[in-house]
Amino acid sequence: MNRRTLLVALGGLGLTGASAWLLGNDLGSSADLPLRVETMDAQGSEAGEVRLPVENTVTVLDLFATWCSPCKKQMDALDAVHRDFGDEVAMVSVTNERVGGSLSKADIRDWWRTHDGGWTVGLDPDSEIASALGAHGIPYVVVFDADGEVRWQDGGLTDEGVLRKQIADALAER
Repeated sequence: MNRRTLLVALGGLGLTGASAWLLGNDLGSSADLPLRVETMDAQGSEAGEVRLPVENTVTVLDLFATWCSPCKKQMDALDAVHRDFGDEVAMVSVTNERVGGSLSKADIRDWWRTHDGGWTVGLDPDSEIASALGAHGIPYVVVFDADGEVRWQDGGLTDEGVLRKQIADALAER
C-alpha cells in the first residue's frame, strides 16, 4: 500500500470514528436548550429576543438560510401551518447567516417578505441552536412540546402534512 492510499484510509477511519462518537454522545438533546436568540424587525416579527423553545407553548423551530433553495420551498409548508394553527403554536425561524459584509438585515427582511414569512425570525450567527440540536444541514425543522422537549425533528424539506400531524400531536398532549 502506498503512502497516499494509507493516509486516505486513515483519514476515512478518523471520520468514521468521529461519526460514531457523535452518534454515541447525545449532542442533539434539548438539554442544551433553552437558548436566547436575537430577533429581527421583519414582517410578523419584532426586534428583541426570544427564548427557544418558547416557554409553556408548543414551538415550531425552523433553521434556514436565505441562500438555501429548499428553505424557500419549506416556507410554503411553514406558512400554511402558521395560518392554520395561529397563536396556538409559537413559530420561530432562525438563520445562522452572519450579518455584515455581503448580507444585511435588510436583505434578510426582503427575503422574509418575498417568501411570506409572518412569524418570528431570528439570528444565530454562531450556530448555537443547530449545535444544541445536532442539526447538520438546512432546512431543519423541530417541534417542541409545551414542556420544552423535542417531540420531532427533521432535516431536509419537510412535508406539510407530516409537520401538521406532529404539531397537532404535540398540542393534543397538553
